[in-house]
Amino acid sequence: MAGSDFRSVKLVDRIDLSDELAIFKLEYPGQFNFIPGQYATLALTDGDKLIQRPYSIASSPYDYYLEFFIELVPNGDLTPRLWQLKPGASIYIRNRVAGRFTLDRKSRLNSHLMIATVTGIAPFVSMIRTYYRDFKNGKDEGLRFAVIHGASRSWELSYYQEEFYTLMKLVEWVSYVPTISRWWEDTGWRGELGRVEDIVRKYTDGLNFDYQRAVAYLCGHPQMIENAKDILARARFSREQIHEEKYFVIKEGK
Repeated sequence: MAGSDFRSVKLVDRIDLSDELAIFKLEYPGQFNFIPGQYATLALTDGDKLIQRPYSIASSPYDYYLEFFIELVPNGDLTPRLWQLKPGASIYIRNRVAGRFTLDRKSRLNSHLMIATVTGIAPFVSMIRTYYRDFKNGKDEGLRFAVIHGASRSWELSYYQEEFYTLMKLVEWVSYVPTISRWWEDTGWRGELGRVEDIVRKYTDGLNFDYQRAVAYLCGHPQMIENAKDILARARFSREQIHEEKYFVIKEGK
């Protein structure tokens, strides 16, 4: 049984981008307070046990639902159970959120470079959706965003790629650059090729998101984060200008 720290909510929509990637939208009656970039803990019961895992929130606090972009871990404890759920099913969510991977306003730099692999795009979606909502309501902080989003194949990017392309037609302060690393399996792709860290320097220079103007955020695969940190360091970004959120830890020997 779930404790008092958790609440049962309804799965209202599920969008499958592939066999291993899906977007889950949850109904949360009442107010669910969080700062864009933070994560929530989802859980399902297994007998008397509660299986729980943290996931970055992709929705904005302004949205009427909670959105999560999740990758299936075939031998995992929770995601194979999540993959069995259909809209209308119940999921437990912890009532409190956590995380410090939020928009850096302390640096007073107005350019925000966001680098993600696959589901690592989630906190950036939350940040930019929220900024856009505030912008529409007359609050313009003068910030710029460049999002570099990598995956193996284009359909793994498709849902949020479409959202960002639509936003780019509406405002001038956001740029979105998708790239795929397994282009030989996706011959119709006409965008950037390679891993996200392979094109970071190209776009820090091309979009004027250099160390004098920008703060960087890295989210997703830990090896990408380490590689991108090295590239940004060579581009003279200081440690204080680089924020990171690793989605898992690579075990030694693997």
